[in-house]
Amino acid sequence: MIVGKIVSIQFNQFRVRVFSNVKGGGLNIKGEIYYFGNIGSYLKTSNALGEDIVCEVIAIFDSDRQDDGQDFNLNSNRELLLKPIGIYKDDNFTLGISVYPSLYSDVSLLTNEDLKNILIPKEEYETESQGVCLGVSKNQINHPIYIQEDKFFGMHSAVLGNSGSGKSNTIAHLFQEIYKKEQPALGSKVIIFDVNGEYSQAFPKSDRSKVKVKLFKPNIEGNENGAEPFYMPHFLLSLDEWCAFLMATDATQKPFWNKVLQEAYRFYKILSSNEAREQEKFINYLRYKLYSFANNILVQTENDTAKITTLQSVILKVKDIITTAIKDDNEAKSLIEEAKSLIEDADNFLAKCNLSYGVKNGEIFTTLEEIKKRINFDDVNKISEYKYKDGEFFDYTFLKIAAEMILVDEEARGIKTTRGYVGTMLTRLDYFINNPECSFMREINHKNIKEMKQYLDYLWGEAQLIIIDTSELGKDTLETLTSVISRLIFEYRKKQKGKNRQKNPVHLVLDEAHRYIKKDQKYLLKDNVFERIAREGRKFSLYLLISSQRPSELSETVLSQCINFIIHRIQNENDMRHINAVLPYFSEDFVSKIKQSVPGEALIFGDFVPMPMHVKIQKADPEPHSSNCKISQEWYSR
Repeated sequence: MIVGKIVSIQFNQFRVRVFSNVKGGGLNIKGEIYYFGNIGSYLKTSNALGEDIVCEVIAIFDSDRQDDGQDFNLNSNRELLLKPIGIYKDDNFTLGISVYPSLYSDVSLLTNEDLKNILIPKEEYETESQGVCLGVSKNQINHPIYIQEDKFFGMHSAVLGNSGSGKSNTIAHLFQEIYKKEQPALGSKVIIFDVNGEYSQAFPKSDRSKVKVKLFKPNIEGNENGAEPFYMPHFLLSLDEWCAFLMATDATQKPFWNKVLQEAYRFYKILSSNEAREQEKFINYLRYKLYSFANNILVQTENDTAKITTLQSVILKVKDIITTAIKDDNEAKSLIEEAKSLIEDADNFLAKCNLSYGVKNGEIFTTLEEIKKRINFDDVNKISEYKYKDGEFFDYTFLKIAAEMILVDEEARGIKTTRGYVGTMLTRLDYFINNPECSFMREINHKNIKEMKQYLDYLWGEAQLIIIDTSELGKDTLETLTSVISRLIFEYRKKQKGKNRQKNPVHLVLDEAHRYIKKDQKYLLKDNVFERIAREGRKFSLYLLISSQRPSELSETVLSQCINFIIHRIQNENDMRHINAVLPYFSEDFVSKIKQSVPGEALIFGDFVPMPMHVKIQKADPEPHSSNCKISQEWYSR
């Protein structure tokens, strides 16, 4: 139905005079009510090529023009200002226009059928069950908005908005829709990093559902409210992830920690065997270390007093290492006898280390040569060939003594400053070993997991949806957990070849993503795995769904790789500027819509919709646990 004519044409807007016989703001066409006179509603006109130009109403006003307009039935003072959006022709819609309408072109309603064809071209839908109902349009009032799974879930996407604007409801609703279908998404693999502990309520476990849900929570004893304990063994951390967690710097501390991992791995490889021959190798290796440290001290150019003092200190530390290594090994009873001779060697050597003997006296060198004769250097060489690689299993209980071993080695070489340089890192190591928050990383016997493939099998099981409740983790531990899990999945997906790359796609839902996908230069994980996934993940069917209330704090690399956006209310000017800078197309009226959105409403745009739309998102059922506290009810109900 024609409602008016264009009376003014500018590059980015058309002025329309409404016909005098069109009264009010609503029209009934075949039983359907169209509210064409609302801000944000859709109208259409056409150009000389026969293309329909879809427009949005951005202003309504009463004209003060004094012409009779009888030739075109325009004797009305009501005018509309339209913003052209795109061209619709032959069931195809494209953003932008190249050929403009002529003056006095007809302007008509955009029907629900028109909008349906624009949103989902006819060749893409035979039944609406092929799509997911996101909500209803705020432009074409109450018109349902369906989105295609391939266009939304086949790209990186972002859900942005202030706290309480409806982000968690949107995410919960989207996945509820795909799992509630008659033919649910049983081939999906979705992990939600649930930073606020909201999503378990939205996805209750049910024996009747074909879709399997696993709820995890770190650092709990047994099942808790349907969640099972979550474990992420320490050996899965890469060198960079260890350094980030321990706050180690690249220059000095990273090489030091690499040596610690190598030494801890050697200790584990030797002591993991209960065979007497292997235990002899361990004692032999420690005897070699004692000899090596002492020899390094004695060849230095320092005076005798300094050498003797350093030698005494090193021997005592080696004795402590021997005692600690045996004490920490649960199978160490058979080692005690083997260790006695080594401790005797150390005591005898220590007795010779005093100023009355002096370094020039042959007693110290004679004792050192006696220790050397008892070393099997072939066994030492074999142990030295043990090289730790990221992802190989070792026992974390050896980290402390391995660190002390490396420090003693540095001091024996005359490098006295290392202990001071790595002090903060060793404090963080104590935090890892002793703090309850890291318990989920210290579990080494759970399901006898010794490699990445076993761990991923434990993580997935037969589930389609995995929710990891990280609400009680601190900042550093949260960064480590999300980075390690995401990297493991990324590495696994990269190993898939050919058609296997498209099988079992994985989606990572990053709740409160600004807490662990940062743009600041102080972020220790400089090679941010999420930036790598954002750049390369799509090739391996690994996708990100980012949720954040502070887009200005997010990595620009990650946000710029997102193709689809659902933007709820955002009030912060800095966040709005950031969105404006990152997004490929953005206009001032978008800013107004975003700021004026009520909770549950969002501006959506990207490849999953042909044009930006203002949408009321459908309520999740059941809802995530994100509702606000009712203060008056809590205050006055007692």
